[in-house]
Amino acid sequence: MEPITTALAAFAAVQKAVSLIKEASQTAQDVASLGPLIGNYFDAKHQAVKAVKETKKSGGSNMGKAIEIELALKAQADFEEQLKGLFFPNNMDVWESIQERVRAMDQEDKIAARAARDRAKRLQEEKDEMIEIVVVVMAVVLLFGMVGFGMYMIYDSRQPVRWSAKK
Repeated sequence: MEPITTALAAFAAVQKAVSLIKEASQTAQDVASLGPLIGNYFDAKHQAVKAVKETKKSGGSNMGKAIEIELALKAQADFEEQLKGLFFPNNMDVWESIQERVRAMDQEDKIAARAARDRAKRLQEEKDEMIEIVVVVMAVVLLFGMVGFGMYMIYDSRQPVRWSAKK
């Protein structure tokens, strides 16, 4: 599936989550009851952002799809401001705690991604080093084999030839 199609499908999932939250917020008695729906929204948003990154990596120029994606991103930012309004003024401390937790988790994700990149780089370096070691060992074995064969040939050529005729 093309990255643009994936991004648009992810945005459709986000829009569905938004509509569910809006419907539930009208009948919900407190913000805590919206927790699972809000969690689903942010999961869908995360998938959409990942799809947008893949779309940007894939290159090419498709102005209509690009505009559609950017407008969807803007709509998500606007919705998050509306979501913040659900917490204001009575539950603003909860909203701030959520934002602090998000920042901490984002930082942990960055650290984990960096560690994974470093680990992959280190494994590649170890692999390259092992290949170099094998090549050097093979070259040394070949060199010793050639020197040994050369010495054998020299030693063998210095032996007198013995012809014996039996009568």
